[in-house]
Amino acid sequence: MKKISLLTLTLSLLVLVGCNETKNKDDKKEEVKAVGVTDSIVTLTPLEGSPEYTEATLTHPRGDVIEVPAGSVDFNFAVENYELGTQTANAGKNGLANSGKGQHIHFILDNGPYSAHYESDFSKDIEEGDHVLLAFLSRSYHEAVKNPTSFIVKKIRAGDPSEDQQMDVDFSAEHMFYSRPKGTYSGKDTEKVLLDFFLVGTKISPDGNKVKAVINDGEEFLLTEWKPQVIEGLPMGENKIQLTLVDKDLKPIPGPFNTVTRTITLEK
Repeated sequence: MKKISLLTLTLSLLVLVGCNETKNKDDKKEEVKAVGVTDSIVTLTPLEGSPEYTEATLTHPRGDVIEVPAGSVDFNFAVENYELGTQTANAGKNGLANSGKGQHIHFILDNGPYSAHYESDFSKDIEEGDHVLLAFLSRSYHEAVKNPTSFIVKKIRAGDPSEDQQMDVDFSAEHMFYSRPKGTYSGKDTEKVLLDFFLVGTKISPDGNKVKAVINDGEEFLLTEWKPQVIEGLPMGENKIQLTLVDKDLKPIPGPFNTVTRTITLEK
């Protein structure tokens, strides 16, 4: 019988342990760590595996400025390579709140909470004045489709606004719009909550601009990739989410919508 030396056995065990440790690290999902916090209660993990819809297109027939009467306004969007009203392929498999009505359009006016629309034609009440409209295609679980043709951003002039109701917006500047989370979550939907935002005219990276997320005035996260995040560990009741677009030195970037705070509610 061939003898195995103690040195050979020891080396073999070390290699085996090292391989197992590497595998375990590879198997774990990468979390976005809270800045300055070692034992974070709330965690953010990038959402992976969503269908990309790289060819999906959303357009609106009017020009860069939509001039309409104040009041009820008809919007007629054109959607290509994307089907509204159907379930996204992996809906229900990622643990996120999902709309039973399917894929839709997120309609965001002046960076307020979005309204979801499951058909391309719909009406909205628009107050007199100048407004900024962002609309983009959304998966059924409310994750934005992020490609160069999946959104529109335009100025709306409703009615005959007075001077103090008018707004000058530089659409070539750097902008961030808030999307999720929103509203009230209950039951299983409280376990994993989607954090998502939309960037216009800018990118984020480890060496450039970033999005700072502060949760409940405590834990702070720096997001360096334009990816949706899954929040876990939020307590029941009200939770405050603040997003800020910052530069490489972590200074807020000027803009009408680049800092926003929302409150959501989790209930059993």
